[in-house]
Amino acid sequence: MAAAATLAAAARELVLRAGTSDMEEEEGPLGGGPGLQEPLQLGELDITSNEFILDEGVDLRHYSKQVELELQQIEQKSIRDYIQESENIASLHNQITACDAVLERMEQMLGAFQSDLSSISSEIRTLQEQSGAMNIRLRNRQAVRGKLGELVDGLVVPSALVTAILEAPVTEPRFLEQLQELDAKAAAVREQEARGTAACADVRGVLDRLRVKAVTKIREFILQKIYSFRKPMTNYQIPQTALLKYRFFYQFLLGNERATAKEIRDEYVETLSKIYLSYYRSYLGRLMKVQYEEVAEKDDLMGVEDTAKKDILPSLRSRNTIFTLGTRGSVISPTELEAPILVPHTAQRGEQRYPFEALFRSQHYALLDNSCREYLFICEFFVVSGPAAHDLFHAVMGRTLNMTLKHLESYLADCYDAIAVFLCIHIVLRFRNIAAKRDVPALDRYWEQVLALLWPRFELILEMNVQSVRSTDPQRLGGLDTRPHYITRRYAEFSSALVSINQTIPNERTIQLLGQLQVEVENFVLRVAAEFSSRKEQLVFLINNYDMMLGVLMERAADDSKEVESFQQLLNARTQEFIEELLSPPFGGLVAFVKEAEALIERGQAERLRGEEARVTQLIRGFGSSWKSSVESLSQDVMRSFTNFRNGTSIIQGALTQLIQLYHRFHRVLSQPQLRALPARAELINIHHLMVELKKHKPNF
Repeated sequence: MAAAATLAAAARELVLRAGTSDMEEEEGPLGGGPGLQEPLQLGELDITSNEFILDEGVDLRHYSKQVELELQQIEQKSIRDYIQESENIASLHNQITACDAVLERMEQMLGAFQSDLSSISSEIRTLQEQSGAMNIRLRNRQAVRGKLGELVDGLVVPSALVTAILEAPVTEPRFLEQLQELDAKAAAVREQEARGTAACADVRGVLDRLRVKAVTKIREFILQKIYSFRKPMTNYQIPQTALLKYRFFYQFLLGNERATAKEIRDEYVETLSKIYLSYYRSYLGRLMKVQYEEVAEKDDLMGVEDTAKKDILPSLRSRNTIFTLGTRGSVISPTELEAPILVPHTAQRGEQRYPFEALFRSQHYALLDNSCREYLFICEFFVVSGPAAHDLFHAVMGRTLNMTLKHLESYLADCYDAIAVFLCIHIVLRFRNIAAKRDVPALDRYWEQVLALLWPRFELILEMNVQSVRSTDPQRLGGLDTRPHYITRRYAEFSSALVSINQTIPNERTIQLLGQLQVEVENFVLRVAAEFSSRKEQLVFLINNYDMMLGVLMERAADDSKEVESFQQLLNARTQEFIEELLSPPFGGLVAFVKEAEALIERGQAERLRGEEARVTQLIRGFGSSWKSSVESLSQDVMRSFTNFRNGTSIIQGALTQLIQLYHRFHRVLSQPQLRALPARAELINIHHLMVELKKHKPNF
């Protein structure tokens, strides 16, 4: 019974849950209830649990009837609820129907949109294809139009071009502009004719007539400018400058009428060639009239006897010196080298005279300046470069250059002024560098030809001087004198001049020739010195000449030059020998004893000095009594013998220094044990006292 009762209770609860669930489901959609609850899942119920086990003794039929009754009650209740919510359900049905209608219309609209989009996409693809085809046709038409436009523009002859070529003067800017246009059209027509373009025949006649007219006007204009060069006293540089403004005229002729271009070039070459030749021949003739009247002759050589004394006091207004440089070296200084050229008639009015190298510089600076300007004009106006420019330049300047070379060759044949020739060589070397800086190589061959004339003549004159010194006989030079010889003075001035010039642009050949001349001069000095009877006079002569040559060389040459070093060594050697010769008469006994005693001491034979007591005593007393008078006589003798007071002072100082050293060595010998007890040692002069006294004899100048 208990089990039956439990089962009935469980069934009732299940029915209630189901009924409740149904009600909630009905209420939920209508919005009347609190909301749907989770549905009862019968699969989740465990009918074996205690709540599903009926109490024992329960009647199942009764229990099922009871359940059935409850279900009916619930069903009726549910019906009542549905009836109550019928309006809401009807309203919901109407709303759902309306929504279905709206959704159906939306579906139709979207379908229409989809259909439209499909058709639009197809149209877009069609438009894209049409656009691509149109772009291709456009590009093709533009390409054809461009080519055709260029062709038409190149062939069409505008009226402005015809008017300018036929009527405008050639000096007007519009004529030049239209001439350039005509040249471009003529070139375009020639190009199209080569391609077989038939339209060229329509404009060929017009262009030819315009070309002939332009060529005629240009020819007359340029020839008129060239003829203006021929007028006397005309500065041809002005018409040249004017022609450069119209250099396109010649380019036009060169491209369209080569015969006329050649005619103009030949006329220019012929005209300018004559003008340059006439100008330089006249200038050169007038220039040579202001040269020094007295120039070096064949007998004006270094070793020739100086009978007329030509080179001692030359007239600075009438001639230049032969062996001295003076101010002549300024001609190669930067300021003088590119100074304005000489004006002959001005110099003649002022009675001015110039050495040959000054005339040579003026002549060749004018030649350099005009040649550079001419070469640059030829390259720019006649549109040439390289070998063609060289050929055209030499066609214009060749006659002038040849005339200049012949004149130089003629002058050098009778020129014996080595300094002038050497200065001309260095002028050419500097002008060649200037031409290179101006980028004008056309004169290179001319410079080489000039140097080929100058160098052999310079070497010949130098060799003639060398030979003259070599062949000089001292016995034919007159009386002997210990003062510097005029030949050595000539050499000193001449050598210092060449050395100072050569230092700017060294040349090994010049150094070799100067070396040969130096050797001959040294031999000459030795030959003359051998004519003196005493060695002292020989040394005085040698020292005077070496000192003079060294002094002159050091004024212009560098201290480390070969000539300066050589004569410095010779002077030092002869000076030392002279000092020994000078000290020998008054102090020769003292010198001999000191050398002998030092030799004995060095060999370990100092005991032999004990036998020299009497000799030592005589030397001590003799020195003490005569050294002052001897030194005074020595100083006077030196100052009388040497022309250079500074050199004489140096020799006296060297002699006194050597005397002090000698007496100091004498003191050291007497300090040896063998002579230390010598009574005469008390008479020795104190070395410091001697030095003080000797300083009083040092001459001051």
